[in-house]
Amino acid sequence: MTSRSIIWFRRDLRISDNPALLAAISESDEIVPVFILDPKLIKTAGSKRLGYLGQSLHHLDDSLGNNLNVIAGDQVSVLKDLQKQYGAESVHISTEYEPYGAKRDQVIEDAGIKLIRTGSPYAVAPGRVLKPSDNTPYRVYTPFYKAWCVHGWRKPAEKPKVIPAVKPASDARSFPDWKLPDNVKITQAGELAALERFKHFQKNGLDDYDVARNLAGIDGTSKMSAHLKWGEIHPRTLLAPLGESKAHDVYRKEIAWREFYADILFNNPHTETQYYAPQFSKMRYDKPGDKFKAWCEGKTGYPFVDAAMRQLLQEGWMHNRTRMVVASFLVKDLHLEWQLGERFFREHLVDYDVASNAHGWQWTAGCGTDASPYYRVFNPIEQGKRFDENGDYVRKYVPELAHLKGIEIHEPWNVLDGYLKDYPEQIVNHAVERIESLARLEEIKVSKAPYPER
Repeated sequence: MTSRSIIWFRRDLRISDNPALLAAISESDEIVPVFILDPKLIKTAGSKRLGYLGQSLHHLDDSLGNNLNVIAGDQVSVLKDLQKQYGAESVHISTEYEPYGAKRDQVIEDAGIKLIRTGSPYAVAPGRVLKPSDNTPYRVYTPFYKAWCVHGWRKPAEKPKVIPAVKPASDARSFPDWKLPDNVKITQAGELAALERFKHFQKNGLDDYDVARNLAGIDGTSKMSAHLKWGEIHPRTLLAPLGESKAHDVYRKEIAWREFYADILFNNPHTETQYYAPQFSKMRYDKPGDKFKAWCEGKTGYPFVDAAMRQLLQEGWMHNRTRMVVASFLVKDLHLEWQLGERFFREHLVDYDVASNAHGWQWTAGCGTDASPYYRVFNPIEQGKRFDENGDYVRKYVPELAHLKGIEIHEPWNVLDGYLKDYPEQIVNHAVERIESLARLEEIKVSKAPYPER
């Protein structure tokens, strides 16, 4: 009698370096690969992320010999139906640790479905890196990073030579037809695209990463975030070729930030939407209105901010340096709560990751895991001059300023024809709002020495 097991793909849309897939193959004669379209997650995902996912599912299906079951519906019902149809007792998964995924898997097990967990989306699973002194989680990144390196990780798992997948029924091929808006162009999805991009980055960007990663106008980052979000590549694969140079270590640290935030959220699940430092919930914030709308549309009158927001709207991605700048602008210049920006990013980012998004926002907002929190205020003009000196980034995304040359593009109000093409004037005065943001901090009695403006 032929034995079968189910491999349920979620955030691991690849066949290489996939321990859960290997476990399913080793356990049985044939596997039943499935991706379940979760109505709750689909409802909260924006059109860009859904468009990317739709492409990624087709690429995974190709890798599986066009044998991927794609079924919409309640996970318990779908899995039980597949178990009955194929006589498959076990369901293999990669362990998930974020609040929604962990709770969902518990509900499925409570319904009597046996889940076999192998591996996770992380090099080191959340909850494993603990302080040796008292066995508690780390709350600060740098000591976490050191301990994370000491803990170490396995080498990438091998790619299966043969994948004995069962041919799916005709009614189990419900690939979604999610169309992208005409003006949106997202990065190419899929495992092969991820591996090819990382190969390109190793050859052209990795050795200069410590400097190039901050320059918004060049292709200086790995652009692995969307591939990591959907598990088209595993962080082990990214870590494996890294050496001990400064550039390589900075890249390793960026991977560790993702794992640190996952660990923080695992140990503090409420921080997905609530303040990590609860005293900041008492701060005086403004109500969202026209200024928030201008921020969302990239029409604040600050070129570096506007270029970043328009990049997000057009590509579903934003350079990491500018993510910090626009977040600081929302919280410190517009005096709005970080959750407004977090939700907007959640809607538009192809690489949306619940832990990285929530805690990246809180880090910049000053209410997260940072030793010098709220006093860090990013100057949107100086940041542009420093990290887009030639103005290439702004020129690409803000056509109203494309006629300006070099560094002058960051201060169109100082150029005779700066507003020639109807670029909006500044909606706030940064210098004034910086003072106001620090004054509001004093109101909740969180007082430290002033932090220099960035």
